[in-house]
Parts: sequence; C-alpha cells; structure tokens
Amino acid sequence: MLLAFVTGLFYPDLAQLINPVESDSTVLVRNEGPALSETELNELIEPSKLPGSDRSGVVAYTSEELHTIRLFEAAAPSVCYITTSTLRRSFFSRDVSEIPSGSGSGFVWDRKGHIITNFHVIKGASKATVTLGDGSAYEATLVGQAPEKDLAVLKIDAPAGVLTQIPLGTSENLLVGQNVYAIGNPFGLDRTLTTGIVSALDREINSVAGVPIRGAIQTDAAINPGNSGGPLLDSQGKLIGVNTAIYSPSGASAGIGFSIPVDIVRLVVPDLIQYGQVRRPTLGVELTRPLRNVNGVTIYSVIEGGASDRAGLIGLSRDGYGSLILGDIITSINGRPVRSANDLYLELERYEPGEIVEVGHVREEREYVTEVRLDSSVN
Repeated sequence: MLLAFVTGLFYPDLAQLINPVESDSTVLVRNEGPALSETELNELIEPSKLPGSDRSGVVAYTSEELHTIRLFEAAAPSVCYITTSTLRRSFFSRDVSEIPSGSGSGFVWDRKGHIITNFHVIKGASKATVTLGDGSAYEATLVGQAPEKDLAVLKIDAPAGVLTQIPLGTSENLLVGQNVYAIGNPFGLDRTLTTGIVSALDREINSVAGVPIRGAIQTDAAINPGNSGGPLLDSQGKLIGVNTAIYSPSGASAGIGFSIPVDIVRLVVPDLIQYGQVRRPTLGVELTRPLRNVNGVTIYSVIEGGASDRAGLIGLSRDGYGSLILGDIITSINGRPVRSANDLYLELERYEPGEIVEVGHVREEREYVTEVRLDSSVN
C-alpha cells in the first residue's frame, strides 16, 4: 500500500470531454439558462411542480441533492486552482525556461488575499499561479510554510471583491459517519465536488518533513491527484479539514483519504502569516540518535542561555580519558511519557512559548523532575 500526497501533475483540459448527465428526482430546477438564485430555487419547490406535473424543460432533484447543490455553489468560489512551475537552465544554450511542475488546490482564507494550500503542492516551485473561481489568475508569493504540518500560505494581489472567504468550522466534535464534501481540482479538472463520510478520526499520517500529524480525518470522499490543499467541508459548508493524502496501491483514490483537521489549521495559519513559520515552544536542546536500552530521548547538548540551560539540564560530556558520559535523558513532559524525538515534539505542541512544564529526566540512573520555562522557535 502507498500513502501518497495528492498533488496533480499537469493534464490537458479534460472538461471538454465530459458531457452533462441528466438526472431524475423530486424537486424541480430549470435545466436551461443561467444559474438560479436561492430565492428562485425555493420558488420552484412547490407541490404543483413535483413529478407528475408538466415537466417540459425541467429537471427534478431531491431535497438532499438540492442541499448538496447549494453547498457547492456557496463554497466553490472560495476554492482555488494552483499551478506551479520551476526554472530550468538549458545545458547547451544556458537559457532559462519555465517548466510546469504540478498543480493542486487551495482556498481563500481572508479578503486580504491569503490562500491556504499544502506545503507539498508548492515545494520546490519557482512560481505559483492561483486561479480563482471566477477564472481570474494571479501570481502568488509565498508568505509562510510549515512542512511538519504540510501547510503553506500564499498571497495574491486581488481585489477584495473577488475573494470569497471560506467559513471555518471545527474538527473537535466530528463523528464517524457524518457527511463530508471535498472540492478540488483532480487531474486538472477545476472545482470538482466529491462526497462521502467521515470514515475514522484521530489517524496519524507522516508529513513531508517526516514528523507525524496526529488527529487526521479519514474520509471515503474521492481524493485524487490535484486535490491536495482543497477544503473538506461539513454539511453546513464549513471547513473541517484540508485534504492532503491518500492511502492507495495505485496513487489514485481507493476510498481512503486523509485531511488535516481545521483546528490545527486555525493554530498554524496565523503564525505563518505573522512570522512565516510556526512559532513553536522549544526546550533549547539537541538530541542524540536513538540509543539502545535507553527509555527516553538523550540530550546531546543544550543551547547556551536556552530554556534547558537555564533550568540546569545537561548534555553529553567526556571524562578524563575521552569517553562519553551520558547527561540527561528526557522521559516525560508534565507526566506524559516521552520515548522518542517525535513524542517529545508532539508533547511540546500542547503548550505555548513561555509556559512552564515539568520535565522528567534521568541522570546517573536517578530520576528527577525539573521545571523548564519554554522558549520560542521565533524570536
């Protein structure tokens, strides 16, 4: 099996190959002319216009279908199509050319022009172009990135009037079985809607940086290459996740997709906008590689003047013969066990810079608990 990030490669415009498919149902909506407003849609939902009445030039929809239609029409203007390119120099002529490198999805965060997408969508790109729902395209600048969360913030210089901010929900009270809706640009087919349910919660996936992302949402809504960075919505059309990866033997949708919970996005994006990176709490230590028969993480060195140095923690040292002497081995943070560097990283995420935590550690086979005031990764 393959856990694949769902960035799309460049594909020709396939939309012209797809013919509209007529449907049959219960609530009537005109099948010709411009899109109807919500008021016009409501006027059509009348008993006299249900199946059995004159249906000339009219197609019927169930109330469930009508809900999905309205949700899509409200959310689609917030979804963006992102294309990336890289600069490449010719070996023979030394000329520099721009080579398309991939595509993905994103969505409007605010009316200031901030666009949210996955980090792996823009990773290594020299240029990114954002196409909005109305078809207007803008060259984007990179504001901030968090590889460990697979999130990035772009900014476009677009009038506020053409930017539709996506409404934010919460991922805290999600339940397995509830309906979800994914909008993105799979295989270059812009603003594609797929539906499904929340299949599972609290999954753990690896980010591009190799750091686990905990609490991921698993869904069976079809997510394919090009969907990366697109929104996952609840039944109210509110953002509950950012589509990021699929579990698949082929690289295409196999009914197992993963989204970064919106509650993580809420925490990360403001830091990316303000600092360009996530402001994380740090202990001010460097760690060794995992050591055999050591239950915890071993401090290699402490940063002079850093949080651990101020608290009196120590790293490796050498005796008079040049042999290494273990310093402190961190075993817990506020009583929660730490067995690996990833454990330590994820435990520290629970806190803010400046907070005081109790660090459990072992030194010379004796157990200690030391209070440490956390530093910030951003000055």
